[in-house]
Amino acid sequence: MEANQILFIAIALLTILSAAVVAFSNKIIHSAFALLATFTGFAMLYIYLSADFLAVTQIIVYVGGILILIIFGVLMTHRIYSTAKKTAHNSILISLLGGLLALGLFLFIISMYPWAPTVVKDFSPTTAVIGTEILSGYLLPFEIISVLLLGALIGAIYIARQEDKEK
Repeated sequence: MEANQILFIAIALLTILSAAVVAFSNKIIHSAFALLATFTGFAMLYIYLSADFLAVTQIIVYVGGILILIIFGVLMTHRIYSTAKKTAHNSILISLLGGLLALGLFLFIISMYPWAPTVVKDFSPTTAVIGTEILSGYLLPFEIISVLLLGALIGAIYIARQEDKEK
């Protein structure tokens, strides 16, 4: 086994094990910190696949933004451990049936796809190509989306200000 295969297996195991902790932990703070390891594992897989733009986006958006908001929300919630309700889990039978159905679907897809060895190419940055395409070939859709998001932001502020006036 080569070093790059060992590295891939180690990253994949880290990602899968931390995702299992997210799914099966009874404490929400443990799930939140395991989600950090899961998102970081995905970023490492993107780096392994030479997708540097996706890796940086994964870290900035998910680890740096969404996950930090989740952790702040959990930490700032008062009396989160003093509630009498426990986390309700689905029936083990339903979970096993869903897992077996997903496994069967994955095995079907794997058996139908012709697997062929691919040529491993050297790492080359993709950010320059993505930036050039966004600012040349996809400039009009990029600008339309930016105006649409600006309109949504203005609408959200307008709705929030109306609710404040009603109170």
